[in-house]
Amino acid sequence: MDIRDKVAVITGGASGLGRATAETIVANGGKVALLDLNGELATQTAAELGNDAHAFTVNVSDSQSATDAVDGVLERFGAIHINVNCAGIGAAGRTLGRDGPLSLDAFNFVIQVNLVGTFNTLRLCAQKMATNEPQNEDGERGVIINTASVAAYDGQIGQAGYSASKGGVVGMTLPIARDLSRSGIRVCTIAPGIFETPMMLGASEKVRMPLIEMVQFPKRLGDAPEYALLAKQIVENPYLNGETIRLDAGIRMQPK
Repeated sequence: MDIRDKVAVITGGASGLGRATAETIVANGGKVALLDLNGELATQTAAELGNDAHAFTVNVSDSQSATDAVDGVLERFGAIHINVNCAGIGAAGRTLGRDGPLSLDAFNFVIQVNLVGTFNTLRLCAQKMATNEPQNEDGERGVIINTASVAAYDGQIGQAGYSASKGGVVGMTLPIARDLSRSGIRVCTIAPGIFETPMMLGASEKVRMPLIEMVQFPKRLGDAPEYALLAKQIVENPYLNGETIRLDAGIRMQPK
């Protein structure tokens, strides 16, 4: 799909991977709706991106909140062609810790945001995409890109909830691609390694260096524009569908 004049809904669009993706889409002639729980930051980001960006305050795990936001995008821009789901949280906790078993509420919260929130947004965007006119000779109407993590494959100690949530995103990629094939909507997932995002900026060298040591090459953390570049390539390559792509410089996570 050609990005020019297309409308992209980006969750977690105020910062990190989402912001980098929004910048790339705007730079290529598209329009972006930034859906973020931090409405103030989303508004600031939209202002910096210019007239082709608009902010929406949304809790992706809440059905009504997401519905209102997606309806607002349609009212603002008239269509939705691309959905990139970057909203997520990283939380750690051992299954059995010093104070007893991991809180079920804590486990469920991560699942709700990372997995349910992703599905909640994409299902609503897919409904709007299905009404689009075909955008190319293949009859393509939309592209959905989800964000998992290498933790879906080799989660570390304390990442049971996080890995389960991201593993769920990986696991639903193919069946959703199959579900939406009749509507001309492609679905792919990116599984990033360790990236320089707001979650990592506050990490100490003691935390960062062991992670970098697990990376093969290049020996560094990923940069958000590299995620955005892959998202752009997925949108533009019509034969990418139903696939999860690791973007991790060959990292394989050790237990801790």
